[in-house]
Amino acid sequence: MESKNIAIAGEITPSKTIIPIIEKLKEREGEDKLNFKLNKIIGLYHGESSKSFLEPYCDELYSIGEGRRGKRNSTGKLAYLISKDILKSYNALKGKKIDLLITAGNAGDVRKSIVAANILKIPVIHIEQDIYNPIEVISQANMVTVPSEMYKEYLEKNYRLRNVANINGYPMAKYVDNYIKGDNLIDKDEIYGEYGMKEFVLVVLGGDLKDDEIEPLIRAVEELNLKVLIAPYRFDRNMVQELILSPNIKVLPQYVDLLSFMNAASHLIYAAGMGMTIEAGVFNIPSLKIEGFHKTHGSVDLANELNIPIVKIDEIPKAFENLPEQKESELVKNSEIAIEKVVDLINDFDEKSLKRSGFKSTKKIWDSRKVYR
Repeated sequence: MESKNIAIAGEITPSKTIIPIIEKLKEREGEDKLNFKLNKIIGLYHGESSKSFLEPYCDELYSIGEGRRGKRNSTGKLAYLISKDILKSYNALKGKKIDLLITAGNAGDVRKSIVAANILKIPVIHIEQDIYNPIEVISQANMVTVPSEMYKEYLEKNYRLRNVANINGYPMAKYVDNYIKGDNLIDKDEIYGEYGMKEFVLVVLGGDLKDDEIEPLIRAVEELNLKVLIAPYRFDRNMVQELILSPNIKVLPQYVDLLSFMNAASHLIYAAGMGMTIEAGVFNIPSLKIEGFHKTHGSVDLANELNIPIVKIDEIPKAFENLPEQKESELVKNSEIAIEKVVDLINDFDEKSLKRSGFKSTKKIWDSRKVYR
């Protein structure tokens, strides 16, 4: 039987999407249900946090750079840094006899790894969730998967992509479900005891929030007059702490196990995208999503499906008073279907019959992203 080496690339949320697929591949191999022998899994990680996610699932790991969110660089320097990271990706993939690269997400790791794979003539399957704002180079993947038939039609019509496959769900939901069932969560009582509050609202910063929006957000949260824990995430913890006036609000360390705090919280207010919307759906926690720069976004669609209100910062107090019950979701059930479909695609993958969409599609995506630049 033919042996294959598979490479995976991703930041934190994309890593959570790819991990259940790797687990299912290994499970099928153990059941002798793969058309090939799984030789090596090679991980390309983008930042130390994604390294810790991918490490248990990979035989080899290679850094392809760090995220640059929030860092301002000139166009020239940015081009230099991207080129440098593409070279890192190229060197990580070169000489490893990689038969397939799997990517997910819409950040720089996708751009770098797909460009490098194209240079090395390595075929690519890309798992897309941010349908309205994808990275241009997904047009250079041999196959792109999407979570619904509506999204398949959108990519084909708007970006002229071909070889788009509907997998009917979000694989990441299974990662969250496995994490919960795997007894990985910090005990609720431990969290209650450490922060001196049993009922609390978890506020997660991130997404499209800007520095000058943090103070108005804190003032809006203070109006709730409830116990609150703020996860600063991408924002400086000290900056957030200095803005707080209420004794009811405490700021968490820079990075914490958010799934454990979501499990312990009574409510969630978040300014983030698809990953946290999926997590809120799996936990079925009453939630508010803060409206961001991206008014049209896959996470907006999913929030609407889950009955999660999307509100401006100054609307938070009133919206919280009238918070609707979140709809029971089939995210986990559908994620299991999606994982099976992706593994089927990998198992039956035929590079010769799956040509890339090409540069006309690349340009269409590039033009559509101008509004975000």
